[in-house]
Amino acid sequence: MKVIDDFNPSIFVRQADVQTVWPTLFRKVTGFDYKRERINTPDDDFLDLDWAYTSGKTKKLVIVSHGLEGNTGRHYVKGMVKHFLTHGWDALAWNFRGCSGEPNRQAGFYHSGASYDLRTVINHVLKATSYDHIALVGFSMGGNITLKYLGEESGYVSSRVRSAMAFSVPVDLTTAAVKMARFRCKGYMQYFLKKLHKKIKAKQERYPDLLNDDGYSQIKTFKQFDDRYTAPLHGFRDAEDYWQQSSALKFMTHIKLPTVLINAKDDPFLSLQCFPSEAEIRNENVQILATKHGGHVGFWTQFSKPFWSEKTALKWSDYHSEK
Repeated sequence: MKVIDDFNPSIFVRQADVQTVWPTLFRKVTGFDYKRERINTPDDDFLDLDWAYTSGKTKKLVIVSHGLEGNTGRHYVKGMVKHFLTHGWDALAWNFRGCSGEPNRQAGFYHSGASYDLRTVINHVLKATSYDHIALVGFSMGGNITLKYLGEESGYVSSRVRSAMAFSVPVDLTTAAVKMARFRCKGYMQYFLKKLHKKIKAKQERYPDLLNDDGYSQIKTFKQFDDRYTAPLHGFRDAEDYWQQSSALKFMTHIKLPTVLINAKDDPFLSLQCFPSEAEIRNENVQILATKHGGHVGFWTQFSKPFWSEKTALKWSDYHSEK
């Protein structure tokens, strides 16, 4: 199956910032409830998983991974979950460490290379359930984690995991961070740094000898944040080392199940290097689609209807669950 770019939003909503911001501010997704499960990680931390079940019995499950400073309550996660539910799939949306409303136990929290946590989630599903058609969907950072997991696990991914789709993914973290540091993204950068500050303050209360927020207001970029916090807390030399080791781009050549990366050309967060050609990836299992519009985790036309990303992910997942 070849994924076709048929995303054509009206002229009134196609501008990149409208695609990116308006759904976050105004979209409400209702009609289902989550059932939360907490699982332990191998390093004595925890992950909170939010399950949603379709009305009938099914052997199909979609696992959804959110983006930076997101959680399972974000509109794009709930929209994806609801669309799959209404078409006969159960859904599992998982919260990254520290994103479920409660600080995690360890000094480290989550980051773009934390594919080990997705591995923990998938292994739990494989052991605790009987689903035999599992699809993965990831957004932004969650997309990077998904693609990295599939590439580094390569031939070891369970045959019960049938397909994957990732949207708005900074697969080259170094150049994406450079783009985010530009004036064009100043408002977005301030938004993320403000939310991340809350996590740092919460960590500081528990680990005052490891980190503090003195002079946090001087941090203006991801490089400054990752140099000070992400890298040392997670065993990287510095921000550059963290980005190099965590970027999904170098893992995508090794993916062995049907996978699609969909990035919008007008995404304000993504650099040109986040749009590799299929020839660069050299992997027939991976399709790459660059839509003209979509912003960052947008891909919407009308609030009252499923988003294009949701319909596209379901078609891809359904096709490969039936093979």
